[in-house]
Amino acid sequence: MRWVAAFVILLMAGAAAAAAQPGHQAVDDSRAVQDCLKTAAGPDADYGKAERCIGMVSNPCLDSDKTKSTADMNACIDRERAVWDDILNETYRQLGEKLDAGQKTKLRAMQRAWIASRDATCQFYWDFYQGTMASPMAASCVNRETARRALFLLGFLYADK
Repeated sequence: MRWVAAFVILLMAGAAAAAAQPGHQAVDDSRAVQDCLKTAAGPDADYGKAERCIGMVSNPCLDSDKTKSTADMNACIDRERAVWDDILNETYRQLGEKLDAGQKTKLRAMQRAWIASRDATCQFYWDFYQGTMASPMAASCVNRETARRALFLLGFLYADK
């Protein structure tokens, strides 16, 4: 039952991602991630196994013959990051509705600390490589860390206390 509720969040997030991208691409991207999560996590909602869904959109796009430039690579990664970002934001919103005032304050502080950590971590690709190859590496880092965070919060949203 909890797993069904998780997919209500994913469907709403998919609609938001679709509104942000032209055409059916965003809908297809959202559906790819959702389908992967359904098969990865299964009825027991094992979000740890769901990490294999990271890259479901970006990896095939990156492997495409049409992806030739750094800008193309970033666009591939950004398509998937938009899906995970929508899932993360909707999960955060719904989790906040379940918490008392003190827990909400701590959730907000935890998220702010995570954002700072994610940004510093992913920025290091620029600091280390100092070239154009750092751009898709940093974008991939943001996508991966956003997806992991979305899965982390989903675990809290559907945890039994």
